[in-house]
Amino acid sequence: MEKKENFPLAILYPLLDRMGIGNGAERLQVSPLAGDGSQRRFFRLHLPGGRLVVAILPPADDAPGMAEARSAWFIGRHLHGAGVPVPELFAFDRQSGLILCEDLGDTRLYDLAGDGAVPGGENIWQYYRQAVRELARMQVRGGQGFDPAWCWDTPRYDRALMLERESGYFLQSLCLDLLRMDVDRDGLQREFNAIADEASAAPAGFFLHRDFQSRNIMIKENRVRFIDFQGGRPGPLAYDLASLLIDPYVALPPAVQNGLVGEYLQALHTYMEYDPERFRREYHYLSLQRNLQILGAFAFLGYRCGKSFFRPFVRPALCSLRTLLAESPGHEYPVLSRLVENCLQKAEKYDI
Repeated sequence: MEKKENFPLAILYPLLDRMGIGNGAERLQVSPLAGDGSQRRFFRLHLPGGRLVVAILPPADDAPGMAEARSAWFIGRHLHGAGVPVPELFAFDRQSGLILCEDLGDTRLYDLAGDGAVPGGENIWQYYRQAVRELARMQVRGGQGFDPAWCWDTPRYDRALMLERESGYFLQSLCLDLLRMDVDRDGLQREFNAIADEASAAPAGFFLHRDFQSRNIMIKENRVRFIDFQGGRPGPLAYDLASLLIDPYVALPPAVQNGLVGEYLQALHTYMEYDPERFRREYHYLSLQRNLQILGAFAFLGYRCGKSFFRPFVRPALCSLRTLLAESPGHEYPVLSRLVENCLQKAEKYDI
């Protein structure tokens, strides 16, 4: 149980007053909740009458954390108003960045999928189908009226971000810092540019979550609910779907991935017309971009930051990237393909 003195009660009480539950607030209980890669702190508030609310608090005196909290507040309220299944946000303190929101419980799609194993049983597929249908709603409806001024990081997902924070992240964090690889920088840069050219050709006026994976999908009352949307920005459709389907935490079989792409396209058709063949081509290149980003993040968080949870997923993510590269039209990325093979060999040799 978290001691109350470790939580900023002087900030909390006025927010509870705004919610109309000031009476009896002194009897509340505060329990810490675990986070993943975030520096934010999460708490469950046990309020009078048995009501549960989650409190999210950025690090003190942290300008990026405050900007992220502001984005969470504005983006979350926008998505909720658009009918997207995100938690309801109740109150926000602009000075501390403290947010109070609906408690969605503790069950994630990841947990139901068997802690990273290939999932089985009808229930899990029900939730995946539900997730891709609601994803289409979030992307289209959430993109309508979205204000890029709400974004705390970058105002859009574009080619520059792909090269710096995805392929560049992969090269620096995994290949150079972790695996100490000798690389053909010029050859890699040509191929990274070519992949980004293809990926950035997709229309990018939709809402992009950018971390849409099984650990950011909660299950409450048999419905999917989406969290960690504060990094959202305008972007292309296929990226978030790729994030979910190539998610290394849950090794979805190829046939299941293909079926869910079809389910998604059916749902998308209820909101807008989009050429399925064009979408599948965009999906391939945006999957490559996402896979590169995953590997950079897992290497950085797992080894540079010491978050051991991410380490077992480096090799599965490398295998996923190898598969995607083998499926590329014309197999046109030989430098990157050889590098991935070498990364796998070195990762296995050093038990990474």
